[in-house]
Amino acid sequence: MVIDTKKVKVLIVDDDKFLLNMYSIKFGKNGFEVQTGVGGADALKIMHDGFIPDIILLDLVMPGMDGLELLTKIKTENLAPKAVVIMLTNQGQPSDIKRAEDIGVAGYIVKATTIPSEVVDEVVKLYQARKV
Repeated sequence: MVIDTKKVKVLIVDDDKFLLNMYSIKFGKNGFEVQTGVGGADALKIMHDGFIPDIILLDLVMPGMDGLELLTKIKTENLAPKAVVIMLTNQGQPSDIKRAEDIGVAGYIVKATTIPSEVVDEVVKLYQARKV
């Protein structure tokens, strides 16, 4: 099954503006509608302002509110009820992965070992798996 990425909204949340820009360009070139949030508070504002993502990519370690705290808030406030949530982080410890899985993430990608095009491929694969 091939998805029509033009209808798929992606929210990428990270505190690294360089990475946000790079992933935004990569997903945009693949036809996704992309919004980026610099940290948890920014991401919440984007969703409160009406952007309802189909896919959320979250960094784990961010100042103020980490990715799992943000995910808990998103779920509590029901901001993106159908979103496929994927951790995109450099934290690859089994305990971090387990915490993320316990909260209900669909996937876990370690930035340091995955090039951007592989990130897009993995996100598409995880999104398709959830939508079948």
